[in-house]
Amino acid sequence: MKKISLLIFLFLSIADAKSQGIFEKKITFSRQDSLRGSITKERIWWDLIYYHLDIKINPKKKYIKGTNKVIYKVLEENNLMQIDLQEPLKITSVTEDGKKVSYRREGNVYIITLNKNQSRGEINEININYEGYPKKAVRAPWDGGFSWDKDENGNHFIATSCQGLGASVWWPNKDHMYDEVDSMLISVNVPNDLVNVSNGRLRKITYPDKSTRTYHWFVSNPINNYGVNVNIGDYVKFSEKYNGENGLLDIDYYVLKYNIDKAKKQFEDVPKMLDAFEYWFGPYPFYEDSYKLVEVPYLGMEHQSSITYGNKYLKGYLGRDPSDSGWGLKFDFIIIHESGHEWFANNITYIDIADMWVHEGFTAYSENLFLDYHFGKQAGADYTIGTRKGIQNDIPIIGPYDVNKNGSKDMYSKGANLLHTIRQITNNDELWRETLRGLNKKFYHQTVSSTQVENYISESIGFDLKYVFDQYLRDVRIPKFEFKVDDNGLNYRWANTIDNFNMPLEITLNGEKTRLYPENNWKTYRTKVEDIKIDRNFYIE
Repeated sequence: MKKISLLIFLFLSIADAKSQGIFEKKITFSRQDSLRGSITKERIWWDLIYYHLDIKINPKKKYIKGTNKVIYKVLEENNLMQIDLQEPLKITSVTEDGKKVSYRREGNVYIITLNKNQSRGEINEININYEGYPKKAVRAPWDGGFSWDKDENGNHFIATSCQGLGASVWWPNKDHMYDEVDSMLISVNVPNDLVNVSNGRLRKITYPDKSTRTYHWFVSNPINNYGVNVNIGDYVKFSEKYNGENGLLDIDYYVLKYNIDKAKKQFEDVPKMLDAFEYWFGPYPFYEDSYKLVEVPYLGMEHQSSITYGNKYLKGYLGRDPSDSGWGLKFDFIIIHESGHEWFANNITYIDIADMWVHEGFTAYSENLFLDYHFGKQAGADYTIGTRKGIQNDIPIIGPYDVNKNGSKDMYSKGANLLHTIRQITNNDELWRETLRGLNKKFYHQTVSSTQVENYISESIGFDLKYVFDQYLRDVRIPKFEFKVDDNGLNYRWANTIDNFNMPLEITLNGEKTRLYPENNWKTYRTKVEDIKIDRNFYIE
């Protein structure tokens, strides 16, 4: 059950960022940004327990209509509730105990005035009816919404994607990451010649009339809003079982009929992924809800227990190696990356999208660990180091809080290289593995801040990484190792860093591995220097 977990860490990290003057670039945010991105007084008093999203999708009209039942626990007395639903969709009515309640709209936010007193500890529910033409995805999954497409046979091929934009782009909900619903039923009515695949396990199929059928999917684990999805197509299914750390895991694949032969070959990467990630991160976090890989008309997305796939059955990223090392063509990027999010995004979820690197940095790094597991440590290192070429160092990785705004896109490759660097600082691969597994155990099914993750890693490896994290996450400069050789020996220091930056560094000095502890002031290692080589695994200049 994910609650408002240790929000003090979030507030402290905000204050720390402000004190460092990190958010120097002036960005103007609106009231809508604050309503969307902050834990408002109309949100904080109630805790999500259960959703039943029941919708009918009309592919020809590109229209949706449905109801969301919201069951919640009252934490504090209040009768004003915030529900989010983005235009042009609209709520048509809200009922409480069968009686209509009033509401007002402010942009993408509805403030509902509940009729009865909300007493602390009560379990209450409301039903929200809505309908309309949902936003069409422009460039899914980055600019998401509904993707209304057709397959090669002219059949409807439809999918949702909404990270960042928010799940309220297609269904009404409490659209903030801090509070995840504990369980959820997703009922989707579609034309009877199509199949719907959503999260969790298929409970049943019902037939309300001659022309449609409804698929009922139940999610038994907490799920973040953007992880909820609808996928509709002329699907066929094939399955296998994986003997994992928590027993047998059901794996189902849903693909377009004419792609089944390609899929059976390409999807051999799935059990390989599970081998690697259960080793490094611990058990797959959603055995109860199974694992599914579902073909969609866009590139792919990390929807919980319902990973979407559109990499065109190619190795690499649409047939390309992001690292130019050659190792990126040894696996299907979308299968490995999006599945890595089951641990970092779906199991461990950011409270605020400003800390999105917790999803993307760790998952980009999971590509390294997949290669490490199957091809060796050097392969993983070559791959991650190769991705440095795409790092821009434009703005900090961590963004501004409370306004639904992420930081730099460097969160992927730079985040991965930061973690690869910390592995070198740890200098103990088994301890590093225990740290990654410990993260997933400590924060199992929780929402967290970056600060919580940072503190845990520091404590686990026994080295205070505060200034390392501040340097790479909250500053754009890359540390520069400056050194010069004279009769006294090796003189060295860190430059281009924040104050008090204290990261150790591995070098090879006169043929022997040596660990230095540079500071901002010059230090001297007294020896005759004949040869020096800097460890490339540290992301520095």
